[in-house]
Amino acid sequence: MCGGHAHSMDSKSKMADARLRTWLWVILSIQILLKSEAINVSITYVQNAVAKGAVCLDGSPPAYHFNKGLGTGANNWLVQFEGGGWCNNVTTCLARRDTRLGSSKEMVKEVAFSGILSNNHSFNPDFYNWNRIKVRYCDGASFTGDVEAVDPATKLHFRGARAFVAIIEDLLSKGMSDAENAILSGCSAGGLTSILHCDRFRALMPASATVKCLADAGYFIKSKDISGAQHIETFYSEVVATHGSAKNLPTSCTSRLRPGLCFFPQNVVKQIQTPLFILNAAYDAWQIKNILAPGVADPHGTWHSCKLDINNCSLDQLQIMQDFRQQFLDALSRVGTSPSRGMFIDSCYAHCQSEMQETWLRDDSPVLMETVMTTSTIF
Repeated sequence: MCGGHAHSMDSKSKMADARLRTWLWVILSIQILLKSEAINVSITYVQNAVAKGAVCLDGSPPAYHFNKGLGTGANNWLVQFEGGGWCNNVTTCLARRDTRLGSSKEMVKEVAFSGILSNNHSFNPDFYNWNRIKVRYCDGASFTGDVEAVDPATKLHFRGARAFVAIIEDLLSKGMSDAENAILSGCSAGGLTSILHCDRFRALMPASATVKCLADAGYFIKSKDISGAQHIETFYSEVVATHGSAKNLPTSCTSRLRPGLCFFPQNVVKQIQTPLFILNAAYDAWQIKNILAPGVADPHGTWHSCKLDINNCSLDQLQIMQDFRQQFLDALSRVGTSPSRGMFIDSCYAHCQSEMQETWLRDDSPVLMETVMTTSTIF
């Protein structure tokens, strides 16, 4: 260990320094890249909504983040609704009431805009200079509920539908009333919001505006779980009953079917009048984990490892997932072939793809027939 090692240690020290500099450069480069891809946008509270009872689960005002448009995008608007599941009874709604999914008091003051919300032309060439809004999710029912009574014991407010209108009206007062183009979009539960409220959004917008809707990972299907039970159908019926959503779901559906069934896009999409674009993975990760193989249908946890990583799935499980994909495509056929309908359905095991730069626009983004999913496929 001794002879001649002074020079050797000096070389190792230099190599260590070089490696450290390399790692520091890599970290700095990543930070620069992240900064170039995302912009932090401050929160706005719709304070005047409280007087209208248009509030989050805990009674706090609804909120959004707004990055103003510039130049050619000054009169174009993208309103993106955040996702976050649903609460189906008093217990599950209480569990989220005092979190960011039930209270604007608990929301972070800034969020990073990336993907479809990015202000960088290279990463978001279609929308970078539009007015871009991210609406925070805090009602637990895709902004459909409206129950007048507030139980003094729980202090739960089921007022999502009122909050939706209050948010849109607030944006209209801030320039959206002059919109030339407007898109209502959203991810997951927010994607369902963009479907269920598509025509309502159109009605609130100026008649002269071109209005379309984009649902990202919002096409949840009515399907049995691995035990044969209709878990998601029961769950949605409970959501609708708890939040008093029936009167705010499309009447073209509720006039034909039970209200709980009108929470499923496949039962409402055909009658939507406004142009609609569906972005979804055929192997939607959330749906496979929560509709196909929810924990309640898998008491022994045989799907646990598979749901964490599809490389761990058995051949039987993969076949069941293939069958689920076919069910998804069958449900998607309800969209119809109208020229006012479009879709981009890939085979990723993913959930929500528009807000992430990796899946929105990058060299390795999902591609179908050499087409990357961008706004040019929507308009």
